Amino acid sequence: MITFICALAILIAGYFLYGKLIEYVFRPDERQTPAVAHSDGVDYVSMKTWRVFLVQLLNIAGTGPIFGALMGAVFGPVVFLWIVFGSILGGAIHDYMSGMISVRMDGASVSEIVGKYLGKTAKQIMRVFSVILLILVGAVFTTSPAALLARLTPSWANVTFWVAVILAYYFLATLLPIDKLIGKLYPFFGGVLILMAVGIMIGLGAGGYHLPELRFVNLHPNGTPVFPYMFITVACGAISGFHATQSPMMARCIKSEKHGRRVFYGAMIAESVIALVWAAAGVAFYGTTGGLQQALSEMGQSGVVYDISVSVLGVIGGAMAVVGVVVCPVSSGDTAFRSARLTIAEWFQIDQSKLMKRIAVTVPLLVVGAVLTQLNFDVVWRYFSWSNQTLAMITLWASSMYLARHAKKCWYSLICAMPAAFMSAVSCTYILMADEGFRISSSVAYPIGVCFAMACLILYIVKCTVLKQK
Repeated sequence: MITFICALAILIAGYFLYGKLIEYVFRPDERQTPAVAHSDGVDYVSMKTWRVFLVQLLNIAGTGPIFGALMGAVFGPVVFLWIVFGSILGGAIHDYMSGMISVRMDGASVSEIVGKYLGKTAKQIMRVFSVILLILVGAVFTTSPAALLARLTPSWANVTFWVAVILAYYFLATLLPIDKLIGKLYPFFGGVLILMAVGIMIGLGAGGYHLPELRFVNLHPNGTPVFPYMFITVACGAISGFHATQSPMMARCIKSEKHGRRVFYGAMIAESVIALVWAAAGVAFYGTTGGLQQALSEMGQSGVVYDISVSVLGVIGGAMAVVGVVVCPVSSGDTAFRSARLTIAEWFQIDQSKLMKRIAVTVPLLVVGAVLTQLNFDVVWRYFSWSNQTLAMITLWASSMYLARHAKKCWYSLICAMPAAFMSAVSCTYILMADEGFRISSSVAYPIGVCFAMACLILYIVKCTVLKQK
């Protein structure tokens, strides 16, 4: 319990202290935001700050901080360190910078941000990479809720039926003005996500469950190495490249730059609190990491969430669990397709104020997503996980170059460059070692990953030196 309370306190302190530091470095001001300067009633729409915060939270979260945290908890309480410090020093900065740079660039997508600060070649790569990632997210967050709904409904309403229903909803949510459906429903469901985590936290304490204390050992039953696997497994609760595709959507709705810390940095910290709760709940409820892993293999992530929620919170918990593992992933899936539409429209300069032009971009995206739902879920998830963290790495390097150009002092950009270097090592090492990668032994992959990160850092320092001399 002591470890959990300390971790929670550090996360909250991180928002007020480190969040204030990144705000000082970025220097938000009173200039007009895109929501005011380019209001179009579709994607550029001013919304109240509390509403933007809750929409941002639901967009970036989905079931990520629940499923990812449960799978990460199989490594043991060491996962707490990654959730806490990964979020404060990396994930929240990543989300804040991608959102605020987008505000400064009139609501530009992450690929345009990368292109401006890392070059035209990087922009073209990022355009393709981000669209593929977003479609993967849409497919992943179609399959998982459809599978659960099929278990809870009559036999005629099978997985294929629910996939079709969810994709039909995605079609509407991707096309409609952001304040008509997303802006009205998602704050409510964002609140449910928070209440669900608070309920589980209180229920664990009241129920006498033993929350694990921090141990600097790997407790994974199969002996899977903590590095890099845990850092890929737990993404949304610590740092996630997918968030960089979502922050620009809220950058088009925020009323003032000075609300950025509350919306972008704050939503990431809130997501990490949710991840912390579920990581602790996974081990506390099943007793050991082996028990948690067995439950995950037998029931899947959705089943484990339902099992914990009903046991800890009763009928109310069961209702919240259904909302959590059905509505939350759907809410990330629709904004993934919406972000993909905006990225493609920006790429090919397609006016999105016209309904038929929005339909022309949306339909092909949903068709590709529908095809991907027929593939093995675990395979799609593994490729999504690596792509996700690689995108975070690229976004952090672009943010580093932004600060190198615009911050008062060039070395302030280290606040982004250091987590960027770390994620470079994680992404490179994982693809070398993973089954879906090159399957190279850790004795070879580790040095290569470190060398890759060092090479990126050296290149960044060289570029900073050139900028300083100009």
